[in-house]
Amino acid sequence: MLFGEWEEGTWSAQPWRDGKSLYTLWEPHRHATEPAAPHLDESLSCAAALAKLHRDGWAHGDVQPNHFVIGPTETFLIDLALAHGGEVPAIYDFRYRGCLVHYEAPEISRSILESGTAMPTKEADVYALGASLFISTTGWRHVSYPDDASRKDQRQAIVDKPHRQINVPGTQGKLIEQMMSRNPADRPSSSEVCQELRKARSAL
Repeated sequence: MLFGEWEEGTWSAQPWRDGKSLYTLWEPHRHATEPAAPHLDESLSCAAALAKLHRDGWAHGDVQPNHFVIGPTETFLIDLALAHGGEVPAIYDFRYRGCLVHYEAPEISRSILESGTAMPTKEADVYALGASLFISTTGWRHVSYPDDASRKDQRQAIVDKPHRQINVPGTQGKLIEQMMSRNPADRPSSSEVCQELRKARSAL
């Protein structure tokens, strides 16, 4: 990635990644009430991309299905604008005010409602990965709220309401349930998600 400064502030440029987003790729199989089991290799490739970022010491902060680009030979996790963890010069740093709310973990939504800001975490990334797999399979957001709800009301719903029933079949449905636990400490790590998906794949 290239970055720098100009008279209006800062700029960055990232390489173009060929492929389809997770949400686009799974569209032909998406169903609200009877979803097909997600493709294990594609789920694993997304989890592996996130796990690599986490091993490098970063939390993404904006995990969503359109940020997983699944190419012919590799899956890329793009849009690192909100990532936290490594050394960031103070001039480029800024407060984290949340991400696309459709994938936000309850503790992130709560912190933003209470203080206007939050800290991206690996645990919240795992929740967002579960929410991404769920919406890509079913078409449903992880928590129900009206389409025209304000961001504040969306976040309040995430804080107050349980996530939707996970109706994704097989091992991945159980794993998504764990990933979307309301307690961050109860969620598997991204590396553990990869391990479970590899186990499920080898059992086929």
